[in-house]
Amino acid sequence: MEGTLGDFITVLRKAGVRISISESLDAVQAAQIMGYDNRRLFKEALAASLAKSHAEKKIFDSCFDNFFSFNFFQSPHKANTLNPEAHAEALQDRLSALVLKDDKVKLAMAMTEAGRMADVSSIKTPMQKSLFAMKILNQMGMPGMEAMVAQIKNSTGSGSSQQTAELLEKGRDELVQTVKEYVEQQLQLNADGADSKDQFLKTTPLSQIELRNLHRMDGLIQRLIRQLEDRHSRRLKTANRGKLDYKKTLRKSISYGGFLFAPLWKKKKENRPDVIVICDISRSVLRTVRFLLLFIYGLNKQIGRIHTFVFYSNMFDASHIFDRYSVEEAMSIITTDASLPIIRGRSDYSTMFTNFRDQYLHLVTKNTTVMILGDARNNFFPPHAEVLKAIGERCKRLIWLNPETKPFWGTGDSEIKTYAPYCHLLQECNTLVHLERVVGTLLSARR
Repeated sequence: MEGTLGDFITVLRKAGVRISISESLDAVQAAQIMGYDNRRLFKEALAASLAKSHAEKKIFDSCFDNFFSFNFFQSPHKANTLNPEAHAEALQDRLSALVLKDDKVKLAMAMTEAGRMADVSSIKTPMQKSLFAMKILNQMGMPGMEAMVAQIKNSTGSGSSQQTAELLEKGRDELVQTVKEYVEQQLQLNADGADSKDQFLKTTPLSQIELRNLHRMDGLIQRLIRQLEDRHSRRLKTANRGKLDYKKTLRKSISYGGFLFAPLWKKKKENRPDVIVICDISRSVLRTVRFLLLFIYGLNKQIGRIHTFVFYSNMFDASHIFDRYSVEEAMSIITTDASLPIIRGRSDYSTMFTNFRDQYLHLVTKNTTVMILGDARNNFFPPHAEVLKAIGERCKRLIWLNPETKPFWGTGDSEIKTYAPYCHLLQECNTLVHLERVVGTLLSARR
């Protein structure tokens, strides 16, 4: 039990509770005195030794409830109506026997012990869940159980044997699902602290961000936006004090008898860029589009006007939707509202560029930054690169963000290498780090 308590103390430390070695020893001693039979007394004994503030008490309660949770294998016990002699062969395999007997207590103990053998407490990221689940199942004896099922199914036994095989297969599926839930619980308990989680999310491909992390990603983006605004506001203030305004300073000094008590500086006019964002909203790019627009619209104090265009097989001006609704609501409307004049077919950059040239090219000025987000996979339509060239000649900067990794550029129907010569910046963009870097570049171009 001391090993289990040590694992629990490690979980508390990762969650932010400061625990010294002497406090750990006090917790072990308190647990030995109070015993393990009464869950409430056991919890209070540990809390008295390990939680030293109200905030730490909240963390302790959450970690205790999750760590000492025995909700696995909690479905009602099903009486086994099969004759033991009918599946005596299967009972020779330990895991198969536990499944056939529906011994949930021993299954839970076997899973916990297998988790310890597989060192599941070292899990750090969601990408390791499958690996640890496989390790635990192997430690429990899943290969032997699979072999037993195959042996029974291949035998020419009676109907009872086939019923045994079906029961084992059903138990196997339930066991796999339970182990996955157990590994998920261990991930929640043992993943590193908030800073490490944020760093992991910043470098994870946006298409692989799990739904449960979207809220955390939104908060992370807001924090990055504040950092970018603060960083570039300071730079502007410093730049504004680069030259002394002699005329205004001398005029001001008259009231001080000619002494230069109040120097005045020449101020530069803050040049907030207009931004045109053109986004491919096909399924492969949609998650990246969402995060980019959260960035762009979060920086509306640093940016002049924002025009947002989206396209599948044709282009649609969605600016009025984003002006009226939040980015999340606007994205939901664009992707689900069948009344919008969006042809939801194959991505067609040819039609998109033609639509933009014929209807919206007049919006591009020397103060406009045009940002295109898409993989440039044109489904073998004509690329119409001459339109992109015209846009690049009219705008201040033309930035293309490609969510595909560089080894895939130019393969198959990708036209990105055709468009590359006309872009001021062509950037791989599939993580939050990439987005932050690109938006930082956009703000740096204001001066």
